[in-house]
Amino acid sequence: MSHKAWMKTVPTENCDVLMTFPDTTDDHTLLWLLNHIRLGIPELIVQVRHHKHTRVYAFFVTATYESLLRGADEIGLRKPVKAEFGGGMRSFSCEEDYIYENIENELYFFTSQERQNIIRYWLENLRAKQGESLHNIHFLEGQPIIPELAARGVIQQVFPLHEQRILKRLMKSWVQAVCEAQPLDEICDYFGVKIAMYFAWLGFYTSAMVYPAVFGSILYTFTESDQTSQDICCVVFAIFNVIWATLFLEEWKRRGAEFAYKWGTLDTPAESIEEPRPQGIKRISPVTSTEEVYYPPWKRLLFQCLVSLPVCLACLSFVFLLMLGCFQLQEFVLSIQELPRILRFLPKIVLAVIVTACDEVYKKIAYWLNDMGAW
Repeated sequence: MSHKAWMKTVPTENCDVLMTFPDTTDDHTLLWLLNHIRLGIPELIVQVRHHKHTRVYAFFVTATYESLLRGADEIGLRKPVKAEFGGGMRSFSCEEDYIYENIENELYFFTSQERQNIIRYWLENLRAKQGESLHNIHFLEGQPIIPELAARGVIQQVFPLHEQRILKRLMKSWVQAVCEAQPLDEICDYFGVKIAMYFAWLGFYTSAMVYPAVFGSILYTFTESDQTSQDICCVVFAIFNVIWATLFLEEWKRRGAEFAYKWGTLDTPAESIEEPRPQGIKRISPVTSTEEVYYPPWKRLLFQCLVSLPVCLACLSFVFLLMLGCFQLQEFVLSIQELPRILRFLPKIVLAVIVTACDEVYKKIAYWLNDMGAW
């Protein structure tokens, strides 16, 4: 079932993360996972719902404010400090919770993105004990349960829910706003720093493009038709672009550092090492003498040479031939003088449609190659 169908329903008032299951999931699987979540992560509140039209079960997951505070302490979530205690950003600590801004307000201290990040951290760190199994799935000791079940198809998907109240506010202040600055702080609070940083860069880049556009237009207007004048203008415009690109990069470095400091990611430590993906076979590690997931290097190399490389070459050849075909079509169209002016753009339109279609196909191929050959 798609995300959007669930987002348009309101089956439970308090929910941060939704976990769905295939319609063939049996009661034993649901009860097994529900018990493990409630026993392994007592901070979470899980409600089971059944969608009557699609017959899909779902876990609606949330947590109390006190539990979220402990989770923020556990993951080292950075929060703004009150001015009387020095200001700035600092990793949250339950022992000194009084120094943080809005700590008294349960509704506004955590953003929805922060709540969901804490809950996702708990869910992904639900570990299996020695000898645990579900049907034909045998877990290693300490192996994350939910990523393994998601990889096996037992869990259909795990995703955060939108807050319609905030979305409506962003719709008015961001999407529908004309000639107004982007609400980057609100975007950061809702979608996270990565998304906010992307739109900050996009807005900065769009604004910076005004300068070469205006200068180029003026230069084009005053350029005479003789070859010497055109050559001089090209050189001038090239020099201008070199200076503009240098200033653009340096200014963005400064602006990006300001955003990173403001949003508390300037001195954030590197992320923890991710858990190994579930592909591979189980073996006894020669180093630790414990069971681990292992994929032989010769299999990885064999797949890359016999599958990944030929597929990539075939995709490149296909795109190259399509590009040549579009060029030939362009020459053919331009050679026909009787054609309407609008039809002369037909090859470019065809090329744009083909590139868009190939992008979607190649994205799926890239995901498949990454899952199969990266090991």
